Amino acid sequence: MTIHPTAIIDPGAELHESVTVGPYTIIEKGVRIGPHTEIKSHCLISGPSSIGAGNVIGPFATIGAPPQDLKYKGEDSTLVVGDNNQIREYVSIHRGTAADRNETTVGSNNLLMGYVHIAHDCVVGNHAILANAATLAGHVTIHDRAILGGMVAVHQFTRIGEHSYIGGMSGISLDVPPFIIVSGTRKETRVSGINKVGLKRCGYDNETIRLLDKAFRIIFLTSGLLLKEALEKTLEEIPNCEPVTRLVDFFRTSKQGVVRTTNDKE
Repeated sequence: MTIHPTAIIDPGAELHESVTVGPYTIIEKGVRIGPHTEIKSHCLISGPSSIGAGNVIGPFATIGAPPQDLKYKGEDSTLVVGDNNQIREYVSIHRGTAADRNETTVGSNNLLMGYVHIAHDCVVGNHAILANAATLAGHVTIHDRAILGGMVAVHQFTRIGEHSYIGGMSGISLDVPPFIIVSGTRKETRVSGINKVGLKRCGYDNETIRLLDKAFRIIFLTSGLLLKEALEKTLEEIPNCEPVTRLVDFFRTSKQGVVRTTNDKE
């Protein structure tokens, strides 16, 4: 274990012997940190928090702080972070609340760029990218491989679907479907189409991308259909494509409502 002499480690914290801790970092009681995680200078790691293996936590990050929620009265709650995440400078991630799931969860292999904020009770999946100053309100769910541009703000209880792409400075108050590109303000969030480039980079074949594009056109571009009718038509015309089924299921399980307005060019 390499701990800078100016770092302060509470005796109640548990650090693997391979952990590195930089200057002036403070690690409080109830924190557990797994193998080969590197914590840079001036960080504050609070507990109860569990941080996995191979993470890099940048300078001035605040990890595991109490939730910013007036209903929070000091109840025990947790933060769980997986493996191999890049958590850059000034990122803040808060613990959960008793009013919800009592836990904030960040998966593995995520890139959280500078000044990202993840509020209480959020769930971030795996391989997601949150660009600089992206901000999640409480209770937000980010599914695997979603990408949020710089300064994106996501309203509480909103879901961001897998492989979706949200353009920078967007305000999101409705669920964002999987595989879709969106951008805009909370009043005018617009859908551009399927995230074809992202899907190709993740190994989706051309036929699957074609079927997702067909599903997009049925759900988003076919006039005269109610959403329920558009979803039924999608499954009738594309019956055996698992990603298309997941797209339809995302709509059917939404509680916030789903972004559906398209760009004029579509």
